Amino acid sequence: MLNFGFISYGLAAVGFLVLTLLLAISWEGRGQGVRLVVACAVTAAWAALLAYVSTLPQLPLALVTLAEFLRDGAWLVVLTGLISGGAWPAFLTRVTHVLVAVTVVASAGVLLLGQWPVWGAMVPAVFSFGGLALSLAGLVLLEQVFRNANPDGRHALKHLVIGLGVMFAYDLFLFSQAQLVKGIEASSWEARGIVNALMVPLVALAARANPKWSLNVFVSRQVVFYTTSFLAVGAYLLLMAAGGYAIRLYGGTWGRIAQIVFFAGAGVVLLALMASGSLRRRLRVFLSKHFYRNKYDYRVEWLRFIDTLSSAETGADTYENSVRAIAQIIGSPGGVLFLPWEGVEGYAPAAGWPAEGFSRNRHLVLGADEELVRFIQRRQWVFDLEEYRISPDAYDSIAVPAFLRERQRLRLIVPLLLHDELIGLVALAAPPSPFDINWEDRDLLKTVGRHVATHLAQHEADRRLAESRQFEAYHRLTAFVMHDLKNLAAQLSLLLANAEKHKRNPEFIDDAIGTIANSATRMQRLIEQLQGREVKSLNRRVSLATVTREACERCAVREPRPQFGELAPDALVEADPDRLGMMIEHLIRNAQDATSLDGVVRVEVSVQRGVELEPIGVSGIRAVTPQQLLAAADQGGGGVGPSFGLPGDYARLTVEDTGSGMSPEFVKERLFKPFDTTKGSKGMGIGAYQVREYVVGLGGRVKVSSEPGRGTVFALWLPLRTAATEGGQA
Repeated sequence: MLNFGFISYGLAAVGFLVLTLLLAISWEGRGQGVRLVVACAVTAAWAALLAYVSTLPQLPLALVTLAEFLRDGAWLVVLTGLISGGAWPAFLTRVTHVLVAVTVVASAGVLLLGQWPVWGAMVPAVFSFGGLALSLAGLVLLEQVFRNANPDGRHALKHLVIGLGVMFAYDLFLFSQAQLVKGIEASSWEARGIVNALMVPLVALAARANPKWSLNVFVSRQVVFYTTSFLAVGAYLLLMAAGGYAIRLYGGTWGRIAQIVFFAGAGVVLLALMASGSLRRRLRVFLSKHFYRNKYDYRVEWLRFIDTLSSAETGADTYENSVRAIAQIIGSPGGVLFLPWEGVEGYAPAAGWPAEGFSRNRHLVLGADEELVRFIQRRQWVFDLEEYRISPDAYDSIAVPAFLRERQRLRLIVPLLLHDELIGLVALAAPPSPFDINWEDRDLLKTVGRHVATHLAQHEADRRLAESRQFEAYHRLTAFVMHDLKNLAAQLSLLLANAEKHKRNPEFIDDAIGTIANSATRMQRLIEQLQGREVKSLNRRVSLATVTREACERCAVREPRPQFGELAPDALVEADPDRLGMMIEHLIRNAQDATSLDGVVRVEVSVQRGVELEPIGVSGIRAVTPQQLLAAADQGGGGVGPSFGLPGDYARLTVEDTGSGMSPEFVKERLFKPFDTTKGSKGMGIGAYQVREYVVGLGGRVKVSSEPGRGTVFALWLPLRTAATEGGQA
């Protein structure tokens, strides 16, 4: 049957087993760490054996003796590892290890030879004398560990010293009792397991407080908080139960009623205490001060800070969210963000959180020449207004603006530093008591302040970039509109130039009316595009030769006049004749601009069958000589260089000139780049870009070949639309 001894030692075994696993997982290879892990593992095995012995007392005493000496010896090795190399002589460490080895070997020998009568009679003596000697050695070593440690080391070792001190002191009492009365009281022996189980949290805290052991034990603050709260509630309920039992026992005839009233009142008090925010804060402060080296759990705080900064509240902007992210670090109920503002020489409120409690009053301005601002920028301190009111000397007795002195709600001013430049300030309200700011609060607030400064700077850069892109889109649209208007204006100017000479010619009048109608149509379509309307496609099957001839006639007023080569009448394509004519006209005018008056601009239209062109995404531009390009096209290829895709039938338009030509680098990198031109203020650099985009949109390709001083060949390949392919096959 289960007894108290089994429960007592069983709790110790489970506790040390969990601690062993936790330490083993956290171990980083240091020698002291492995000593501690082994000691905890041996203690867990020792407790498990004694729990088993509690149910089966017939096990040999020699086995219990061996377990006792192994456990004590493991902890003595831990202690000698803590004081080696200090004031403790090295030979005493060796003496201790020899003592441990002798006692362990002796107990093992007794266990092995226990069946001999002489050895069997020695077991109780070895058990009591060995246990007494090891417990005394343990207490001496603990005193030396604590004595030889520096003040900081004593603070880090106090939990281990307390835990092992209680264990060795209890063993000293136990084995002294065995020597004096020739036996151990059963209740003292059974309670020993509980006493040893109390060591588990103390050893865990000691391992966490000593990073040199390389045992980074992580105990969640939330777990500690809720566990402590649970234990406190349990203790309260036990106390109330004892009080209720006493009332009922001694209350006489009113005892039952008094007990019910007592329990009801106790329940109300318990609920009030559990709902108290102040009590919860005080408990957190107590745990942070007495059980942790750091005030904050930085992993939890940083994750929460990043989550708050990246997840804005409903209706809150980036500025309000930045205040919230800093305020929640110290539990502040709100604050105000001060940033440089247009028209303000200094920092004006840009946001308040929560908005209903901390409004943005533009009259509360921190001037750039304020002593407070200059002090914070120079010292990069977190300014504590409460400390300033008590001891202004700590802040060089600088002048603080009246609205900050008068507003008792504001407590801390956190600088927002970007590369040591003060880009803003956050004034935080006083956190609920108890709150005493220390160096850890200041360092954490300065760190998050720098992060928020970077975040706000990135937000401002993104805003400026968005505005720049909007202006860029506007400028691009303006450039395209001006390019189209320039072409229309050139047509109308040419019409006016010839009007005086041909105004009495009926054919000229008909051409003028057609030109004006065409210009009006194109301007109307341009207006519709600017208004965001969907422009209906005007594509139809047209003769590329006819459209090319008309474009050449419009360009014939300039020198050198375009010359016709082959104009294949069966080169039919599906396109908008007006837009296609504009593209061809642009290529011819560019050729005329690049060619001297005695040069040649030649235009040809032909049909090419079974041609393979590069798919979208493969560059069709390669700088070669015009003769190579035309020769390759005449042979049915898709241009000089490798070609990809399925063979097809195409109409080919070439515009060849003997002008100045272009370098291979310009053709490859700049020719089709919008807003990049070599014409200076005379051009906008979007004509070639528009030609390529339109031709590719029709399923064709643009090939360019050029050499400086030898001219250029532009080749447009458009899918052929014959009677057989009019239904949609190409």
